[in-house]
Amino acid sequence: MNQLLDQLRPTLLDPCARDLAGTVQWWLLPGLESDQPFPVAVLGEGPPLLLLHGFDSSFLEFRRLAPQLSDRFQLFIPDLFGFGFSPRPSGASYGPEPVLRHLDALLERLPPSSVGLIGASMGGAVAVELARRHPERIRQLLLLAPAGLSGRPMPLPPVLDRLGVWFLSRPGVRRGLCSQAFADPAASVGAPEEQIASLHLQVPGWADALAAFARSGGFAGCGEPLPDQPLHVIWGAQDRILRPRLKQAVLDLLKRPVETFESCGHLPHLDQPERVAERCREYLAGV
Repeated sequence: MNQLLDQLRPTLLDPCARDLAGTVQWWLLPGLESDQPFPVAVLGEGPPLLLLHGFDSSFLEFRRLAPQLSDRFQLFIPDLFGFGFSPRPSGASYGPEPVLRHLDALLERLPPSSVGLIGASMGGAVAVELARRHPERIRQLLLLAPAGLSGRPMPLPPVLDRLGVWFLSRPGVRRGLCSQAFADPAASVGAPEEQIASLHLQVPGWADALAAFARSGGFAGCGEPLPDQPLHVIWGAQDRILRPRLKQAVLDLLKRPVETFESCGHLPHLDQPERVAERCREYLAGV
C-alpha cells in the first residue's frame, strides 16, 4: 500500500492533501490480522492528538484541519483498519472489533502521555468506543457530526452487501455523496474533492473489506454509556447526511446541546477548518 500511496501522491490535485500524504509513516502493529505496515500521518509538535476519519474515507479527510493544528499538537492520523490506504488481508475479519484492535495497538506506539481524540462521522462512534476501552489514555474528545452513537447494528446479508458496495463504487454516486457532505457544494466541491473521495477505491481488497464490514453491522448504538472523559460535539446546521432525527438522538444521549456551526455541512473539518481548530485548541490542549 505504501507504494500505491507514493504513486498517487503526485497526482493529488489538492496541495493540502499532497502535503499531508507526505507525512505518512508505515507502522508495523503486532497482534493484528496482517503482517503489513499501516499508514499513519504524523506531524506537528505538542500534546498528542489522534484523529479518526469517517466511513469509507481516509486520513486525507483531515487535510485542511491538520495544518491548523500542527503548531500546537503532535498529530497522529491513521487510516482505520479496512479503510483508506490500509492493507486488507484476504480472509481477515472486518468490523468494529478489528477497527478497535488496530487502534489499541496504535495507542501502544503513541507517546505515553494522555491523548486528545477527534472523531468525525463514524469516527465519532469509534472515538467513543476507544475512550471507554482506554480511560487512562484518552484525555478528552471532540466529535464532529458523530454517526453511530444511536441506533442498533443492521448487518447486510450476502448479496445485499455486494450490491451496496457496487453502488458505492459508481462514479456518479460518489460525486453525489461528496457534494451532499458539504454545506455549499457549488462553492466547495470540485475535482480535488471528488478525487480524494474516491482515491482509496484503488486499494486492492477495497470491495471485499467494505462488504465484510457491511455484513458486520458496523458501528451503531455506541453512545451508551457515554465515556467519562470530557466530550464536546460540533454539528453542521446544513448537515444533509445526518438528518434532524439522528441529531435529536444524539441530543437525547448527551442530555445537553451540541454546538451547531452555521454554513456548515457534515464535514465541519472541511467546511470550517479554522473554527474547528479553534475548538480543538480550546478543548483538547490539556491546559
